[in-house]
Amino acid sequence: MKKLIILFLIAFSPLIAVAQHEHHQPQKDTTVKSKSPRTSAMAMIGDNHIHIDYGSPSVRGRVIWNGLVAYGQVWATGAHKATWIEFSEDVTINNQLIAKGKYGFFTIPNEEEWILILNKDWDMHLADDYNSENDLMRIKVQPKKNDNLTESLQYQVVKTNENQGKIEISWEFVSVSFDFKNAEK
Repeated sequence: MKKLIILFLIAFSPLIAVAQHEHHQPQKDTTVKSKSPRTSAMAMIGDNHIHIDYGSPSVRGRVIWNGLVAYGQVWATGAHKATWIEFSEDVTINNQLIAKGKYGFFTIPNEEEWILILNKDWDMHLADDYNSENDLMRIKVQPKKNDNLTESLQYQVVKTNENQGKIEISWEFVSVSFDFKNAEK
């Protein structure tokens, strides 16, 4: 009987060792990288820290304007969640005082004119809960056609002088922007 037990242990010990070893193998990375990663743009303009948080989709050969992004409809101007802009100090945009804080940023794109919107609500999925009654500001701007492709949606905060800047949004062959200045203290 002892010989049978020893034979059994010798025969099956490699299988037991392999089974135990499998539990110590590093796990494969099963996370999927987003095709529209969350990213940010920020800058200091004077004492004002401007921070923009947005999902950055890519063109990937798709028709963007009046295709993926419909003309004449509110767009979260990013992917997955609504884009937000935060000003650490009060600013003036289009001669309107905007108090420091965090705001949802939406647009209504069209071929000849865009409407840019700052809204009190910033934490929502895309524009699902967008309510125009919470708009703080709407301004009309002309889109600019670019010669070079911007593959992934990109925001930039550009300092134009010590107390002024502009926020520029570029995607595909189109850019729009608006100017702001720090409010007098």
